[in-house]
Amino acid sequence: MNNKYALFFDIDGTLVSFNTHQIPPSTIFALTQAKANGHKVFISTGRPPIIMNNLGAIEHLIDGYVTINGALCYIGDQTILSRDIPRDVVDFIVEDSLSHNHSLFVVGEKDMAAVDPHGEIATIFGEGLGIKNLNMAKPLNEVLKQRIFQLTPFFNEEYESKLAGRIHNCTFARWHPDFIDITAKGADKGEGILAIARHMGLDRQQTIAFGDGGNDVAMIETAGIGIAMGNAFDVAKNAADYITTSVDDDGILNAMRHFKLI
Repeated sequence: MNNKYALFFDIDGTLVSFNTHQIPPSTIFALTQAKANGHKVFISTGRPPIIMNNLGAIEHLIDGYVTINGALCYIGDQTILSRDIPRDVVDFIVEDSLSHNHSLFVVGEKDMAAVDPHGEIATIFGEGLGIKNLNMAKPLNEVLKQRIFQLTPFFNEEYESKLAGRIHNCTFARWHPDFIDITAKGADKGEGILAIARHMGLDRQQTIAFGDGGNDVAMIETAGIGIAMGNAFDVAKNAADYITTSVDDDGILNAMRHFKLI
């Protein structure tokens, strides 16, 4: 690709506004121009494929996907990387969540399950993130028969610190104060973008990552250029090489112009 780049975009709060649940027109324009200029466009999200329901406006521009915080990466029908959580960790988190009446979102190889005793998943994922297909969730016992790529228990940072020493070979990523994403060790967005880059024959310096949350820190630090949105968590901003404006204030467009990608 020579001076062309592989561009990796988080979805929520980066490509998609938390306010409108839409991709701003300026972002659609920027990605269209970037593709026309020979750059590659990749999604890098905490969402599993089954709930990536808000990319219709740019779907034709996307070259590949880093999903489930790097636990499942693919280009077309080809899987580039997949890592599931050790079964003993799955059993421990599920048992702990059920015994403490915590909400829990479980992402399996094919399906997802939602244990939602307090309505938190419906409120935060459904209303807050605009996810419309939570009704596709399957019974927990059915999903647990599959390889599990991600567990999202709903508890705060204090409770997380109590459990951390009892959970091995896993990666923790928090992009919301009420819950945490747990994936297998080495399954994070940084490893995901490196796997895609290797598959594409690209050097790390030919990657640029855009993000806003705690689960974006690994890819912001790993990419040749890491960009944080103006609306990003401080931890993402502190990791970034450059901070652009917010998703609702033409952040993607402004960053692309700054780095002369368009």
